[in-house]
Amino acid sequence: MSSSSVNHISQPCIYGHFVSSTTERKSRLMKWLSKLFKGGGSGNRGQQPQFLGDENMVWRAPARSMDDNSRTNKEKEELDRAIALSLAEDLKRPKGYRWRTDQDEDLARSLQDNSNSSSYPPKYAPSYAPWEYNPNSYRKCSGCNKDIVSGNYLGCMGTFFHPECFLCRACGVPITEYEFSLSGNNTYHKSCFKEMTHPKCEVCHQFIPTNGAGLIEYRCHPFWSQKYCPAHENDNTKRCCSCERLESRNARYMSLGDGRSLCLECMESAIMDTGDCQPLYHSIRDYYEGMNMKIDQQVPMLLVERHALNEAIEGEKHGLHHMPETRGLCLSEEQTVTSILRRPKIGGRGLIGIRTHPQKLIRRCEVTAILVIYGLPRLLTGAILAHELMHAWLRLKGYRNLTPEVEEGICQVLSHMWLESEVVPGSRNMPSTSTASSSSTWSSSKKGGKSQAESKLGEFFMHQIAHDASPAYGGGFRAAYAAVNKYGLRSTLDHIRLTGNFPL
Repeated sequence: MSSSSVNHISQPCIYGHFVSSTTERKSRLMKWLSKLFKGGGSGNRGQQPQFLGDENMVWRAPARSMDDNSRTNKEKEELDRAIALSLAEDLKRPKGYRWRTDQDEDLARSLQDNSNSSSYPPKYAPSYAPWEYNPNSYRKCSGCNKDIVSGNYLGCMGTFFHPECFLCRACGVPITEYEFSLSGNNTYHKSCFKEMTHPKCEVCHQFIPTNGAGLIEYRCHPFWSQKYCPAHENDNTKRCCSCERLESRNARYMSLGDGRSLCLECMESAIMDTGDCQPLYHSIRDYYEGMNMKIDQQVPMLLVERHALNEAIEGEKHGLHHMPETRGLCLSEEQTVTSILRRPKIGGRGLIGIRTHPQKLIRRCEVTAILVIYGLPRLLTGAILAHELMHAWLRLKGYRNLTPEVEEGICQVLSHMWLESEVVPGSRNMPSTSTASSSSTWSSSKKGGKSQAESKLGEFFMHQIAHDASPAYGGGFRAAYAAVNKYGLRSTLDHIRLTGNFPL
């Protein structure tokens, strides 16, 4: 919301009252009458208004003679003028502080009638009174649209309200505080307006504090738009190793026991052991076959723990690995690798009962095995497998001495294409053969189709690939993706074989 459209107002309202006390009305009017008759001449014989207590007032009219008629007429005119001047003075007061009422005029009229014995009619509105004076008109309440007849009222924004009609637009409760917020023509409690507009941290659920310059500073995930206090980046708040979202105070993340945590959405489709991963692995091999990129050799695939993957990376003589976390590896050396044989069970806030098995890997071709870290969602596990299978395809087809930007870039393109075929209905990257098409539906038929949350995860993984900041994985992907879009996958691969670079 633009700051120019929001006002925070102090002392915004004028409280007033339409009916003054009887004593005050009498006192004010008597001052004017006393001043008028103080120097009235010998005809008055010193007769002054006499007060008998606060609630009783008697006026003794002076005796009149035929010789006093001209003086009496003049006194009546001066009395009328005094009343009119009092009314005019009242109209000059600010709105909300005027004390004019119908009772005031009635009192003045009765005093005027008692002060002279002639029968000429009383003047209700002297000719020299301001034209806007109308004792029978009332202010209208902008809340209920009814007349404000008596009692307290508020003046705000050029309009008037009964106090009970001056409401907060958000909560509907009358505003009685010293300050309130105004947005357009809508009024709010300051607390309600802050609740509506001030961002809250989606981790601790508190208002995001201002920085030293008085500005609201927060972090926001580029895909999920999760807003959080900057302090949560350094206060050991858990972050999901799959979707990167921070753990909310009212949520629960599962610990995978190796320093990684998994949110419940990612946990729903997580693949926990090698046996669970085999159908997915074969469906992606079928996807490659559908793209006319069949891998003839039977390359083993193992799901491993984090430390086992790191040990395998150290034993590999060559290869570029993504910082800061490597989640897959196309192994070309003979090694003994500990794989996960049985999926762990959930116990408390972590996993227990994981069962592993050491396996000796023998090199029978250019690729010894494909390793993937366990505990990731199906779509992320599949994206890693698609990437590593492209490394295997390149080595098995004789692509040698490629730069990291070219090799990792084209592998990321195949990973992105597989994700798109899973997430985007009717994607142009769907496999062409019937065998590949039927195999690629393994995940959808296994659990009755992808949920909306899983599809959103797939979109996030595609976003990660497209916006990776590293030169090899990010820059390489964008160059490879542009070449494939322009020339097609087969022509791009042929050009890489001949030149070692992407076609321009």
